[in-house]
Amino acid sequence: MSRLHIPEADRTTREELADAVASRLARGLRLALVAGHEDADGSGFRVVYVFLGTADERCELTVPVPTDDAWLPTLAGLSYQAGRFERELRDLYGIVPRDHPQPYRLVRHAHWPTGFHPMLADADPRPGFDGHAGFPFVEVTGKGVYEIPVGPVHAGLIEPGHFRFSVVGETIVRMYQRLWFVHRGVEKLFSGRRPEDGIALVERISGDTAVGHSLAFVMAVEDALGIAVPEPDRLVRALLLECERLYNHVNDLGAIVNDVGFGIVNQHAGRLREKLLRHNARLTGHRLLRGAVRLGGASLLAPPDLELIASVAAEVAELAAIATGSSLVANRLDTTAVLLPDQAARLGVLGYVARASGVSVDARVEQPFVDLGPSFRVVTRETGDVRARFDVRAEEVAVSAAVIADLAATHPRLVETVETPPVETPGQAPELQAGLGVVEAWRGTLVHRVEVAPDGTLARVKVVDPSFCNWPALGVALADTIVPDFPLANKSFNMSYAGNDL
Repeated sequence: MSRLHIPEADRTTREELADAVASRLARGLRLALVAGHEDADGSGFRVVYVFLGTADERCELTVPVPTDDAWLPTLAGLSYQAGRFERELRDLYGIVPRDHPQPYRLVRHAHWPTGFHPMLADADPRPGFDGHAGFPFVEVTGKGVYEIPVGPVHAGLIEPGHFRFSVVGETIVRMYQRLWFVHRGVEKLFSGRRPEDGIALVERISGDTAVGHSLAFVMAVEDALGIAVPEPDRLVRALLLECERLYNHVNDLGAIVNDVGFGIVNQHAGRLREKLLRHNARLTGHRLLRGAVRLGGASLLAPPDLELIASVAAEVAELAAIATGSSLVANRLDTTAVLLPDQAARLGVLGYVARASGVSVDARVEQPFVDLGPSFRVVTRETGDVRARFDVRAEEVAVSAAVIADLAATHPRLVETVETPPVETPGQAPELQAGLGVVEAWRGTLVHRVEVAPDGTLARVKVVDPSFCNWPALGVALADTIVPDFPLANKSFNMSYAGNDL
């Protein structure tokens, strides 16, 4: 099998890895993705580090790792995100991060077999899950400290996650979380599929982010295969991303205040969300906007209803003002679950969580694929509390509605049915082709990296949902928060379990 061509400047060794990564971090780049690869020719592993910058800059580092000596030096001291990626890499591939400060399982639960690494080519598809179902955690002890376990099965219609609170009185001293109860092996499911057949799978990684995931995926494939996308189709893609942002933000705004007993606003938010979902169905044939993004283009079944979107945005602004104008609501939202700016930066959080803590990270600015027009701006707050995360969402609704109107006015094809022929992917290539897709999904920056095999099928797809970067910050923000405010704080973050668990 032909090998992926990797420029010498993008190669490094295990001995030089830490210096190479440190130099890129010093330039202001952030580590956005780490992908393990088991090469089919039996030559060993490759580990790829992807860095993103603030001016459309992106670069990669590739490190070969021998199969019979599978280890890497830990980078956890340089980057918190690197430490998390390393733990994931060890669980999925068995590549050990030497001297890692947290040498514990991340993805694999304790009842998974010790030597089972699911991304390996020879991994048993039906391993014997016969170990203990528990998992280790740091027990906080002391006078008056007690524990409250919550989940993984919850009372509401949400996905499973275990939260263990160490509490004094009502104040949370520490919160431990355990995820990956719904690990589905999604990344391995892509292997061997044609790229066009991967879209239906990628739309279902996290149901509320169908556009974000499908767009990042097709952009990665297009990058790998050199497929050009016409500007009108790129504008349609941007419009769909903002439509997805709209209905999710509206839903969250209602849910946040519902957790403080202000149900009337939640009822109206649900009404507005339903309007937007029906509008989505008219645009694309699906309430969650599935089926609109394809390789080389994007399609609309009908023009966007700009009057409806504007009216929804106006009502959302009114509802937000009513909610925050209530002293009872303000008392619960203000100064609750604070994530300080330096904590947000150090943890590498993304999306509205970062922007509510004063970290202006947004791929629509840093990695743009189209000009969003004069109405676009990045919304930030500084306080990092539930109120800030509420306010950022509310203001982003107004910005998204204005951006959709600008996009619709940019090109006449956006207000007509867009019909462009599907792109045929090449059948053969001399070597593996790699590509990267980066989009600002509604939760934050979403990154996909793909490798397409010489026969035109997918050899590897690596996905980093913003929730993977944001989940650790919830426990930090909950320090000194009372237990009754956990649902409120959790909803203000609103991470995806499925997008994290993969």
